[in-house]
Amino acid sequence: MSMPLQLEFVALTDTGLLRPHNEDAIALSPDFGLVILADGMGGYNAGEVASSIAITTARQVMETELQAIADQPSGTTLDHMPALLSHAINEANTAILTAALSEPLYTGMGTTLVMALFHRQTITLAHVGDSRCYRQRDGQLEQLTHDHSQLQEQIDAGLVSEDEAWCATNRNLITRAVGVDDVVDVEVHDYPVLSGDLYLFCSDGLSDMLPAQHIAGILQAWPEDLQRAADNLVSSANEQGGRDNISVILVQVQEPDEKKQGLINRLLGWIK
Repeated sequence: MSMPLQLEFVALTDTGLLRPHNEDAIALSPDFGLVILADGMGGYNAGEVASSIAITTARQVMETELQAIADQPSGTTLDHMPALLSHAINEANTAILTAALSEPLYTGMGTTLVMALFHRQTITLAHVGDSRCYRQRDGQLEQLTHDHSQLQEQIDAGLVSEDEAWCATNRNLITRAVGVDDVVDVEVHDYPVLSGDLYLFCSDGLSDMLPAQHIAGILQAWPEDLQRAADNLVSSANEQGGRDNISVILVQVQEPDEKKQGLINRLLGWIK
């Protein structure tokens, strides 16, 4: 039986240069191999409220369920992990809708959300909206998430080229969000994880400011220093204009070391 993954986490969020406050929210739960990032939207600071509710609710649901799995690991399979992430995001969706009903100023608020659970040699990745996850493997950067946006639909239909998309004015028109409809359509996929993989989760404050090749160059420049890589991603986005809030989470997959595994990770390692 293979050992649980050894992971290193770094997270950073920045208001940027033009926005008066930060409507992004991020959360890490290293013991559970869980990362969450949200980019809120709405007037009167409602975007900040929506992203905070989404992060708090999704994290609570996931940690409660994962703790239950750790307490009774025998016979547990990975089959329900995608459903668990989808459930957590739908619980966040309900929490945002409920909050909006209690405060008229929050009507119409919502948020993007990207969430990942690392377990064994797998990442279960769920997202709604245009917050992204990239994977760098063997020096190649690949976008794992597919934006839920009007622009992405135009690209998929062949109406807009990738080069044209970079200059498009409708980059921020998303087609899915958490907290807008009664049920949210969550996209969930499993991917195999290899030692040496580097995962980047980010809001569009990064991806709209820096092209993929620029992001890849920064990650390759600081392969042994995640904090410095994160700092450089954020500062580079600000140097390009910093038009939006900027949030990044980096997760480095390392060779497993049984002595460094926490109790929860060792227990979750029995999930097959």
